[in-house]
Amino acid sequence: MRGQYGGPRVLLRRLREVMAEPVTAQERLDRIVVLIAANMVAEVCSVYVLRVDGDLELYATEGLNREAVHRTTMHKGEGLVGLVADEAEPVNLSDAQAHPAFAYKPETGEEIYHSFLGVPILRSGNTLGVLVVQNKSHRTYSDEEIEALQTTAMVIAEMVASGELSGGGDGLEPVGRRPAHAFGAALSEGIGLGHVVLHEPRVVVKTFIAEDSGAELKRLDAALANLRASIDVLLDEGDVARAGEHRDVLETFRMFANDRGWGRRLHEAVQTGITAEAAVERVQSDTRARMQRQTDPYLRERLHDLDDLANRLLRELVSPGKGMTPMVMELPDSAILVARSMGPAALLDYDRTKLRGLVLEEGSASSHVAIVARALGIASVGQIENATGLVEPGDAVIVDGVSGEIHVRPTVDVERAYADKVRFRARRQEQYRALRDAPSATRDGAKVQLMLNAGLLVDLPHIAETGAAGVGLFRTELQFMIAASMPKTAAQQKLYRAVMDAADEKPVTFRTLDVGGDKILPYMHNEPEENPALGWRAIRLGLDRPALLRTQVRALLNAGGGRDLRIMFPMVACVSEFDDARDIVSRELARLKKHEHPVPSSIALGVMIEVPSLLFQLDEILSKVDFVSVGSNDLLQFLFAVDRGNARVSGRFDSLSPAFLRTLARISDRAKEAGKPVTLCGEMGSKPLEALTLIGLGYRSLSMSPASIGPVKAVLVEADAAELEAFVRPLIARSDGGASLRGELEAFVSGRGLQIAP
Repeated sequence: MRGQYGGPRVLLRRLREVMAEPVTAQERLDRIVVLIAANMVAEVCSVYVLRVDGDLELYATEGLNREAVHRTTMHKGEGLVGLVADEAEPVNLSDAQAHPAFAYKPETGEEIYHSFLGVPILRSGNTLGVLVVQNKSHRTYSDEEIEALQTTAMVIAEMVASGELSGGGDGLEPVGRRPAHAFGAALSEGIGLGHVVLHEPRVVVKTFIAEDSGAELKRLDAALANLRASIDVLLDEGDVARAGEHRDVLETFRMFANDRGWGRRLHEAVQTGITAEAAVERVQSDTRARMQRQTDPYLRERLHDLDDLANRLLRELVSPGKGMTPMVMELPDSAILVARSMGPAALLDYDRTKLRGLVLEEGSASSHVAIVARALGIASVGQIENATGLVEPGDAVIVDGVSGEIHVRPTVDVERAYADKVRFRARRQEQYRALRDAPSATRDGAKVQLMLNAGLLVDLPHIAETGAAGVGLFRTELQFMIAASMPKTAAQQKLYRAVMDAADEKPVTFRTLDVGGDKILPYMHNEPEENPALGWRAIRLGLDRPALLRTQVRALLNAGGGRDLRIMFPMVACVSEFDDARDIVSRELARLKKHEHPVPSSIALGVMIEVPSLLFQLDEILSKVDFVSVGSNDLLQFLFAVDRGNARVSGRFDSLSPAFLRTLARISDRAKEAGKPVTLCGEMGSKPLEALTLIGLGYRSLSMSPASIGPVKAVLVEADAAELEAFVRPLIARSDGGASLRGELEAFVSGRGLQIAP
């Protein structure tokens, strides 16, 4: 059915005229609903906008009682309008009152209307409101009319998102520019205040209605052809690294780019009278809204692929021939980088002097980009759902890397509270810096080495900044993980020598390659494993591929010529694995001597104790190694059979439980009896309360993140090691079945006047 203006195409043409009129946003919205009602021969056309409190507010209407505007509200999910908002899908009914979701609002006077068509007002997959038409007669709206209403909803979405529309009678602002708050996972401690910079900026669509649909179809076809050709070239030439993507990702892009269904939906959208850019935005926004409501992780991952593809196609439309290569931009001061995901190399491309924070849709605390962010001291939060759709470039944003939350477009009160928090943290950091050169010892004279965990050259300046005693754990795998191909011996040797130079005679413990599990090298073939954390990884991989371990050992020995060298092997489960690894070192050392190359002045070999089986071979392993280190993260995980990456169980067991503390005490005691130094390298040592507990168990060497050295040192210099041991030892010997001793330990520390930094 067509109205007096001649149907959907005429509606779009008239809509363009209305958008150009010099009127207020509210007046423009009032004219739009009148235009739609007349064109679609609908007695009612209404616009509902999602407010800051989550309710939908009637913002404009033609046909309903105008007194109800800004007075009628409903919850998201309430009534048919709430159903459209909740499902982000059109609802087309010939008898709305018969639908179980129908909700009657007496102030609107809508009881006489039967047919109902509602479409979501979407932007970047986020629902901003609902656009509705209604009729007294029982009728079903055509696909063409639905398309026209969806296109109009796109235009209204830009009005809402821009903040042009003012709030209703209660003063609440609409969702467009309202503050937003989201919780995720803390990746790197710190507070970042700044403004949003998108890692891969979206193309902002400004022109929605086409002058010539035929010309728009030609532009779309040309852009699709360029996109497909650019992917083909990358794959056929094998030059995957140039695009910053791995081959399997590009194969997925090629599959989607050539999908006929996707191309057909784009063509159909253009044929409704919108521009090629608007068609891409419309199709992807609809897809994003649907797939965000999926729980299947595979489908959610496909959404990311389609988002990337749509963004690349938009760039092809705007800048033909450049759609595959978004460039790292010049950062403004106080930039907060927001991305779906990011590799560590991409993060290092940015000017870190201007970078204040990082927000990711993906990412975990153990991901390599999180490790690099911690090394750079950048406040980072991951697992923020639809982060790139939640923000606009230039938005004010606060990243709380302590609590794992972000505040987008924060209120004045929130900004003020965080500004106070930043000043407080700055004062505390000044106190920590004042302790940098003070002896790292308890009040009763027990010396405790505070070492750094590191993995990149950018970590090394923290040795001088924090006064650390050296590097207790250098994760050599990071060099492998950020490289596009397997690092050559010369490249490894150059890095290891630079690390030792930067340490300036302070000890550095190099852990051999620890990949596998969740740390996958993109250029190495990996067979799927049901339990990768328990599978082919670390020393197991190195011994099964001795050339890989031999190459790394050779690079370490060459780099350590004339110096003291410390090498540690990860994930050792039995003494024979250490024997095999030591034999490789011995053969490589003999080779260097044979060819009269410089050799290290001393070599210390050790193991990481993180597999429970080694707890029952402590005497044997301690008789052979020069030192041991405790990997508390994995040891806790394996001891309690709990996946620390699984949110349902990762917090179920406490590192301050009697069972785990007894395990740590056993290691400390056996190492002391054998006269072998022991260092704890896991996250446990980074926390002041846990660090004091470890001192009470006899640990005198802890390795941690750079940001943790100040807080740990501040509390240990005020503590008494003998008092700690006299309290902790009897406490862990008690057998009452408790899951944690945290409460007792906190009470003891507090009773001694020790202030544990939050």
